[in-house]
Amino acid sequence: MSKLWGGRFTKQTNKLVEQYTASIEFDKALAEEDVQGSLAHVTMLAKCGIVPEGDAEKIKEGLQSVLQKIRRGELEYSVSDEDIHMNIEKNLIEEIGPVGGKLHTGRSRNDQVATDMHLYLRKRVVEFVGLLHDLQEALIGQAKANLDTIVPGYTHLQRAQPILFAHHLLAYVSMFGRDIERLQDSYKRINVLPLGAGALAGTTFPIDRHFVAEQLQFDSVYENSLDAVSDRDFILEFLADASILMMHLSRLSEELVMWSSTEFRFVELDDAFCTGSSIMPQKKNPDVPELVRGKTGRVYGNLMGLLTVLKSLPLAYNKDMQEDKEGMFDTVATLQGALQLFAPMIATMKVNKEQMREAVNKDFSNATDIADFLANKGLPFRQAHEVIGKTVLYCIQHNKYLLDLSLEEFKQFSPLFDDSIYEVLQPETVVNARNVYGGTATSQVAAAISRAEEKLQATGQWVQEYLEKSK
Repeated sequence: MSKLWGGRFTKQTNKLVEQYTASIEFDKALAEEDVQGSLAHVTMLAKCGIVPEGDAEKIKEGLQSVLQKIRRGELEYSVSDEDIHMNIEKNLIEEIGPVGGKLHTGRSRNDQVATDMHLYLRKRVVEFVGLLHDLQEALIGQAKANLDTIVPGYTHLQRAQPILFAHHLLAYVSMFGRDIERLQDSYKRINVLPLGAGALAGTTFPIDRHFVAEQLQFDSVYENSLDAVSDRDFILEFLADASILMMHLSRLSEELVMWSSTEFRFVELDDAFCTGSSIMPQKKNPDVPELVRGKTGRVYGNLMGLLTVLKSLPLAYNKDMQEDKEGMFDTVATLQGALQLFAPMIATMKVNKEQMREAVNKDFSNATDIADFLANKGLPFRQAHEVIGKTVLYCIQHNKYLLDLSLEEFKQFSPLFDDSIYEVLQPETVVNARNVYGGTATSQVAAAISRAEEKLQATGQWVQEYLEKSK
């Protein structure tokens, strides 16, 4: 069979051109979405009297047959048929005969491919919100188990102030919560139907775009046909959201790599998520977080690649826009892999509470509280800051920590010191002194866990709602 668009041409397409311009090797990932959109389209054609009901039923039966072949992995794709749309249409015509050619009435590959990608990303967004829900659940579980675990808090990768380990983990719960909100918000712009825009100007057939939108459960249709076929903002937004999400995963990965090192020994990742060395038998390498950290760059690259493709394209569709898919598919696969691994990796992570406590006892992260102690006794904070700076220097010079000093040693720096300083310097006191909303005090962190669990439940309900709609 010749090409479905070949009537105007007098020569066969050069084989190298076929290979270079064909997208079937990657856009076959849209096969089920293509059939889904076609089923809604032909149902509308029959409703509007554009295609006879009998022909429409035959086409739908043929599409269902093609769909089953796709799901069984039996559909043979051909580069000469260029893309997923032409491959499916040609298979349909082979299945039911020339009547299959009526399916493309009132549409173009331009609005068809846009519809496929809206359908595809809509599924992925719900999936990723669900996976982020699972990751948050794992982090909250570890936070609840470590509500009494104190760890050094860092700035500039230098020990700064002691905090609850639960508080540290909840920071990531907040980050991933924003990722969920961004994905949920992007769903609004993904769930808009472009089908019916035709090649760029609409169609002469009396179609009902809103009926198709209802069939496919889109919230609305594109207002402008030019915009409908040329818009790739929804993909850019997804790639941007994915880039921020990967950045968050990469930051957590970096901490997991550090925390599991011999130098820190704060946590131990389960053997199931680590690998060994081919030459050093003692090694246990945190390959999963390392690879997630490394793969973040490719997700950034996919965003920059599509931004660059689109930056100077005139309206409406241009072949350049075929480059919108491979980066999107790669980002989807990268996110799927990372998120599917992260939740169980966090859930099975062992926390070395004793090592964390030892680290807190052997630093000067409680120094700020001495300054606050003196300030509360009337010494201006800046003067108190200088007093504690000299006290810390004294400790360093004498190989001591603040709790090792006698009261006489404290008093040589300020007469305002008294016995209560030893209680002030205890890690638990330091932590619980930050008793403000969002602070690291135990009561505040416990309240934050409760709020996080409420949001977690709402996220789960959102995912379930959209999964039910897609059935």
